[in-house]
Amino acid sequence: MNKMNEKLSLKISPCPNDTFAFDAVVNRRIDTRGMEFDVGYADIEELNRGVLEGGPDISKISTSLLPAIADRYELLDSGSALGRGNGQLLVRRKGDTSPIRRVAIPGVYTTANAMLTHFFPEITDKTPVLFSQIAEAVERGDYDAGVLIHEGRFVYDRRNLELVADLGALWERETGLPLPLGAIVIRRSLPEEVKRGFERLLAESVRFAFAHPTLSREYVKSHAQEMEDSVIDRHIKLFVNDFTVSLGDEGRRAVEKLTGIKV
Repeated sequence: MNKMNEKLSLKISPCPNDTFAFDAVVNRRIDTRGMEFDVGYADIEELNRGVLEGGPDISKISTSLLPAIADRYELLDSGSALGRGNGQLLVRRKGDTSPIRRVAIPGVYTTANAMLTHFFPEITDKTPVLFSQIAEAVERGDYDAGVLIHEGRFVYDRRNLELVADLGALWERETGLPLPLGAIVIRRSLPEEVKRGFERLLAESVRFAFAHPTLSREYVKSHAQEMEDSVIDRHIKLFVNDFTVSLGDEGRRAVEKLTGIKV
């Protein structure tokens, strides 16, 4: 399969960390070295399902999905959302002291669900809900609690909601490692020069974004769920970091701890 002269299908989430990191590639602010991309955007669970069902050449996924697709996709060293203090939040309505039984999750295949299962195995009644609708659904009383990711973790306190548990903090306390949330994978069947070339290109894109943080703002805001600059800035600062440029030894140890596979 020769992809050197063909467009690579690329799927990412519309969240600020992805659009910020990929801006220089998608909008050709840097030399893409002849690579062209057919870009699509989807919620993280839709991205996960897409990769499970065949999927694009390159995709964002929940890191916890890696074992299920490792025979067809390989993890890229660049592009991951991984760090400390950035984990998913389990929230409920303020003042509610009833047992938590029904929980809204952002997807069956998400790292959020993996963390909830790990730390709260007694919670088995879990319903997938679009991540941007979870806070409202919990506040409305549709569920006893919900797991928030992406921008939702920054604005839940504006609603009638309170924190039950910071799942990322529990992970860090248990493992001493940063929490791997999302990753970028590429199809194994692609030529090696394409895989390594894109890996270098993505790392360059992230470094460009750090060096020119305002250039991507229009692109980022055109896809973001929360439009406030302050929320977008907090989101990017929390989820895009040195690990996004390169996982490094610590990042790889964290991925291996979460997934149980060597990367």
